[in-house]
Amino acid sequence: MPYPRDLKLVVLDRDGTLNEDPEDFLHGPDDWKPLPGAIEAVARLNHAGWRVVIASNQSGLGRGLFDVATLNDIHARMHKELALAGARIEAVFFCPHAPEDHCDCRKPAPGLFLQIARRFGVPPGQMVAVGDSVRDAQAASAAGCEPHLVLTGQSARHRDGTVPAGLPGGVALHTDLAAFADALINRDAPSSLVHS
Repeated sequence: MPYPRDLKLVVLDRDGTLNEDPEDFLHGPDDWKPLPGAIEAVARLNHAGWRVVIASNQSGLGRGLFDVATLNDIHARMHKELALAGARIEAVFFCPHAPEDHCDCRKPAPGLFLQIARRFGVPPGQMVAVGDSVRDAQAASAAGCEPHLVLTGQSARHRDGTVPAGLPGGVALHTDLAAFADALINRDAPSSLVHS
């Protein structure tokens, strides 16, 4: 079944945006811990008509630190936790390559976003992207998506008002995923009618 051309699509980074960003990698389902309010933020986006997909660098696969079965187990845990809150992630797109592979899908390259646009049949400019790192914003901008940065995970240190080095122009900043969801939903809400 084809997706509607007016599909509302949020492309979400995983580690540091939706869940805690580990020191190295998530090694199994028990390592997956959502950030405070993040699952509820996805639920609010869903209820406001937004479909949510994940775009994530998973270089641990290319480096042999975990396998696809483990990654699937982690995502099964993630989907279960989301479902308990009435939230849904439509699909998970990931780059399995190590940095030295020089692929076109490892962020900051735009490949994952372009894959998502093709899969869902929408132009990249119709997609809203949010992540916690400069490379997330660079990839989204390079693909032509609307870029947002949350000040969690890798960008948590910028809650002091400093701007991350290398951040593209036009990137909207939000305290966390809950604040991003509120801003997007409120922006989309029809104006209330004023009766005189």
